[in-house]
Amino acid sequence: MTFKTAFKVLLAGCIVFVLIQFVPVKRENPPVTAAISAPPEVLKIIKRSCYDCHSNETRWPWYSKIAPVSWLVGNDVREGRENMNFSDWNKLSVDDQLFFKTNILKKITKDEMPLFIYKLGHPGARLSDGDKAIIQKWVLSK
Repeated sequence: MTFKTAFKVLLAGCIVFVLIQFVPVKRENPPVTAAISAPPEVLKIIKRSCYDCHSNETRWPWYSKIAPVSWLVGNDVREGRENMNFSDWNKLSVDDQLFFKTNILKKITKDEMPLFIYKLGHPGARLSDGDKAIIQKWVLSK
């Protein structure tokens, strides 16, 4: 590849990068309407490891404003809230809460949650065995 060709490719890439910044991504936090009630030690864990994607209290980091990463972050938050939202937890029936608590336990036991990619950028979100035991006790206490 010649210098001139390489320069054109680099310039085109820069132009595309700038243009994709104008693609809108929703970064909003709707009001919390019925936040979860749980023991303080449980709340501490889920706020640290789950709230960014599963609540209306998302902390939007700097990279959530830069495409194409902003698209991925926005999509993960949207999907997380759609699947389960701790900000609406107390609107759920007792049976639905039990269903979600059981699902939470399954996901953390299999290390499916928090997502691997999330843990890369948020090492504090990793769940220790002690964290998992606290969640398990909460789930089984019904």
